[in-house]
Amino acid sequence: MVFMDRLEAGRLLGERLCHLRDEDVVVLGLPRGGVPVAAEVAEALGAPLDVCLVRKLGVPYQPELGMGALGEDGVRVINDAVVREARVTPEELARVERNEREVLERRGRRYRGGRAPVRVDGRTVVVIDDGVATGSTARAACRIARARGAARIVLAVPVAPHDWTERLGGEADELVALDTPLDFYAVGQFYIDFAQVDDREVAVCLERTAGRPHGFAGAGPRDQEVEMAVGAVRLRGRLTVPEDAAGIVVFAHGSGSSRHSPRNQFVAAELNRAGLGTLLFDLLTEEEERDRAHVFDTGLLAARLTETTRSLLERPGTEGLALGYFGASTGAAAALWAAAEPEPRIAAVVSRGGRPDLAGPRLPEVTAPTLLIVGGADPVVLDLNRQAQARLRCESRLAVVPGATHLFEEPGALRTVAELARDWFTDHMAPAHV
Repeated sequence: MVFMDRLEAGRLLGERLCHLRDEDVVVLGLPRGGVPVAAEVAEALGAPLDVCLVRKLGVPYQPELGMGALGEDGVRVINDAVVREARVTPEELARVERNEREVLERRGRRYRGGRAPVRVDGRTVVVIDDGVATGSTARAACRIARARGAARIVLAVPVAPHDWTERLGGEADELVALDTPLDFYAVGQFYIDFAQVDDREVAVCLERTAGRPHGFAGAGPRDQEVEMAVGAVRLRGRLTVPEDAAGIVVFAHGSGSSRHSPRNQFVAAELNRAGLGTLLFDLLTEEEERDRAHVFDTGLLAARLTETTRSLLERPGTEGLALGYFGASTGAAAALWAAAEPEPRIAAVVSRGGRPDLAGPRLPEVTAPTLLIVGGADPVVLDLNRQAQARLRCESRLAVVPGATHLFEEPGALRTVAELARDWFTDHMAPAHV
């Protein structure tokens, strides 16, 4: 099993752990790569999220050899056998502990921004990482959680070696892995996008759920499946609206894709972190998609997009928000066509590997600032985007991602797309005029 990114892995893992929803659960992510995965799991379970801060105590002059571990709340786990065999003196052990404790406290402040750690005593603790390799960090995290008073521990990861239960079976009450391949060499080989997670991303994940023990507060759920009536059909989608959202971006998928597209979900998650709402939905019913004429009917798709946008503006919690369109492949043509309509007014448009040329004569009528993102190794589509940009009369920019092909599958390419889209929308979102 190969995951698009940590967010997709977290969603799938959250589905696997749905049997825990009725328990008193707290989700602990191992920084830094495990935290985005854990954030998705916490959302699926309606549980609070925190980091599991663990520092290995390395033997002096041989720091790769662990003689114990430190956790928060003054918790320490010491391997007395290693201490004896390595002839570590009490003074040396104290010095290592002191140094690692300082690092632990510093990282806690950086990640939580002064908030207290989530209480784990008496609760079911779900320890999450983006994968298990040697298992040393996961083992230490489980021991730390146990020492902090956890009533039950579940260690869950997207991927682990086939023999991981033999290594870690005694550390947790339940072990969960989505995949345990025989050809395991490194966690990163099972992710298309395995970009390094920085401290800021960890802090953002924690801030999203701070003070919300059962998810986001507000008039309704933060993340929900929706249905919208458009003419004689009902279109299904997934609506995500962060608290105090600055605007909402509606996604138009390309041919052969859907609201379940991991690439668009990746971009949507980045927009959500930036405080923007998103609607990923299908412009065609399953029956309609079987007719290829519908898939390439830009006028039909654009009309559906416009009607869906109008319905969105009438929903409680989304009325009055600024609007943006994100179109992928042929969906970009529908987004630009719809953006040429006078109402509702669209604040910004982003096209990913799009076919804006299919919007034809509507291009000069687009008034929304438009960003065209194309892979540098996608020459045909790049040329079509250059021609289309020349016909636009609005503010526009063509951003070329070096070395990327049409689907942006190269390492880091999709993250670049997400960051470009995030910056474009946050720079151009303004109150909507209906």
